[in-house]
Amino acid sequence: MEKAAENASQAAAPLKLFGSWASSYTHRVQLALRLKGLDFEYAEEDLGSKSAELLRHNPVYKKVPVLVHGGRALPESVIILQYLDDAWPETRPLLPADAFDRALARFWCHFADDKLGPAVGAVFASTGEDQEAAVRQVHENLALIEAELRDGAFRGRRFFGGGEVGLLDVVLGCGSYWLAVFEEVTGVRLVDADAFPLFHAWLRDFEALDEVRETIPAVDRLLEYARGVRHMLLGHAGAGAAAATPAEAPAPAPAADIAVDI
Repeated sequence: MEKAAENASQAAAPLKLFGSWASSYTHRVQLALRLKGLDFEYAEEDLGSKSAELLRHNPVYKKVPVLVHGGRALPESVIILQYLDDAWPETRPLLPADAFDRALARFWCHFADDKLGPAVGAVFASTGEDQEAAVRQVHENLALIEAELRDGAFRGRRFFGGGEVGLLDVVLGCGSYWLAVFEEVTGVRLVDADAFPLFHAWLRDFEALDEVRETIPAVDRLLEYARGVRHMLLGHAGAGAAAATPAEAPAPAPAADIAVDI
């Protein structure tokens, strides 16, 4: 009884999110909080001049997002999303009840961050033959997701989470809007509706959600930011160098803080 009261008290503690307006990692957490109907305070970080509070809360990676709940800080977007599901299991669960399905969602979240995101970032931060190789990698990765939507674990679903968005939708979706931005900035086509019809349809449905529209910045602002970041990346690393991802820090910011993810 005492433990239940303690858990209820902790769940009612205030939430504060440290983030950056262009960070898709930040958008993941913002979207999850909105889907779950949780009130939170938002603190915008200038990642070119990070606040002492951010550095205190995330001394290991020194990056956004960081969620502070009742005075306790938690970094890393996917870890935060899983924490929100554990702390508020009764409100719009992001992970399915079945243990295997939960593990599968975590696997594809890792794929998004480990394979697909870096490939998209390499397209954005390169030109010529290096860019062509990166585009092939993006298409190979998208083909794997398309196959899962067509014949695999997610077959017949509107969203990866089923009838409603789940953890994988949030992780993939809060980066997939960069695909259209990068296409505009680089002139390289990444998502073809004919080649990836199921992924394309999923993305359109995801982007149409009210909570998503409330979370993702205006496209004009993203385009301006992306053009500045690409110019800086190519200037810093040279035309053939790969980068991590541009959603981690708004320009101008140190090159080490720039991240382009999907």
